[in-house]
Formats: sequence, structure tokens, C-alpha cells
Amino acid sequence: MTLAVALTTDVAKNAGVAYVHYLSFMICFGALVLERRLIKANPDRGEATAMVITDIVYGIAALALLVSGILRVIHFGQGSAFYTENPLFWWKVGIYLSVGALSLYPTITYILWAIPLRKGELPKVSEALAGRLSWIINIELLGFASIPMLATLMARGVGLPVS
Repeated sequence: MTLAVALTTDVAKNAGVAYVHYLSFMICFGALVLERRLIKANPDRGEATAMVITDIVYGIAALALLVSGILRVIHFGQGSAFYTENPLFWWKVGIYLSVGALSLYPTITYILWAIPLRKGELPKVSEALAGRLSWIINIELLGFASIPMLATLMARGVGLPVS
């Protein structure tokens, strides 16, 4: 079978949506790792700016992850029943939404950093705030790290009702 025959339009669309889904997941995880490494009390201008930019990248990737995930369930995946009838799918969705809710605090914090940065000033970041942000990001990383395990189990039929 030649590549041209094997790569139909439907296969290309399904693969493309899956690729965006996987890539956006990796970008989210990488951005969280970078945020965790950068967070510290009283960052300099470059570090604070990097945190703001990294969180923007994280937000865009998280949105791409959500949209591509919805597209996979509705049009480009195994069929909606494969997902919606599996409790592991709902655990994945719940973890994703929980991580997203947790990320609101750091995101709002970084948005507030942008205000003094635009004025040429540095944001005031206490040790307590840096510690709190570190803990939140650690929890987000743990949540994100569990999602591929659930996806791996789902791909092997774990959680599907026995017919």
C-alpha cells in the first residue's frame, strides 16, 4: 500500500486533530514545567516577563487541547460512545477542568504582574506568594501527568462496559 493510498482525506483529518491534541498537551505540560522553574520571590524584569509569556502560551495550548479534544470526541476519534460511556474519560475531563480551575490563580497573578511591567516597574512577589504559586503548579503538573495514564488505559478498552 502506497502512502498516497493509505493517507486519505479522512485519515489526514483524524491524524491532524489527534496531532494538535497531543502537541497542545505537551506544550501545556512544558509551559507548566517552565513556570515552576521560573517562579521565585522578587523576580527580575526578564523573569517576570517570561512568566507572563509562558502563561499566555499555556493558556493558548490549553484552549487548543480543549477544542481538539472536543473535536476528537464528536468527529475525529473513536466515536462519541467510546468516550462518553467510559468513566476514565470523565476522570480525564474532571482532572483537566480541575487543573484549569487551579490555573486561574496563577494566571490572574501574572496578569496583575503585567500592569507594573508595562510601567517599567517590577511586580512585588513575596516568598509566601512564590511558595503558593509553586504548590499550585506542582498540583497542576501532577494532574496533567495523570491524564496520559488514563488515556493509555482508555485506548486499551479499560473502563468500557462489557458487552
